Amino acid sequence: MANLILIRHGQSAWNALNKFTGWVDVPLSHVGLEEAARAAEKLKAYTIDVCYTSMLIRAIQTALVCLVESDAVLQRGKCPVLHHNADDPAWHGWDAHEGNPEEEIPVFTAQALDERFYGDLQGSNKADTAAKYGDEQVRLWRRSYSVRPPGGESLEDTVARTVPFFRERILTHVTQGDHVLVSAHGNSLRSIIMFLEDISASEIPGLELATGIPIVYDINSQGQVTNKMILDN
Repeated sequence: MANLILIRHGQSAWNALNKFTGWVDVPLSHVGLEEAARAAEKLKAYTIDVCYTSMLIRAIQTALVCLVESDAVLQRGKCPVLHHNADDPAWHGWDAHEGNPEEEIPVFTAQALDERFYGDLQGSNKADTAAKYGDEQVRLWRRSYSVRPPGGESLEDTVARTVPFFRERILTHVTQGDHVLVSAHGNSLRSIIMFLEDISASEIPGLELATGIPIVYDINSQGQVTNKMILDN
């Protein structure tokens, strides 16, 4: 039995400005940094052996704050070390480097975990976009399963790139007994949760994930969820 911990990054600078962000690489706001620190406090009781994040700085920042500020990590004498080749299918072990793997927590960055690409909407204020195109159209772009925003991805597209990576790379760690932290985004995490909890395509767009709140799954060696806990208090 091992833990899989999912966390949506803390509030980003563009979350604070109510903008469509997608693949635009903006950092956490001061509120987001505080959310990540609170998440680290909640994760003190948990062991983390491996971490995966998206390629985007807001997810990486959240992961590193959780790892560095968690006493459970520091007391084990381990340091998080970033590895930037998680998408490489030829990767079978540690990167060639001078460190000692026994003293590290590998943090793998992967494009497969990036947020949904919002295309032409990226950088636009959500309220202004709704005023221009209408609330119902914007709701479809944001909360349908298969409708794409102009030039962007649907949630269905995000599922198609996120779930195979999760099954092949992340879940393999968990079923082998590694405790794994995944720091990612609302839509890439919806994709993973859809797979884990067998949620339908009609229901998953309505799943709301708060920023900076860890979700802990207990998963057995067959990859089945045996328990779920949301660390929101």
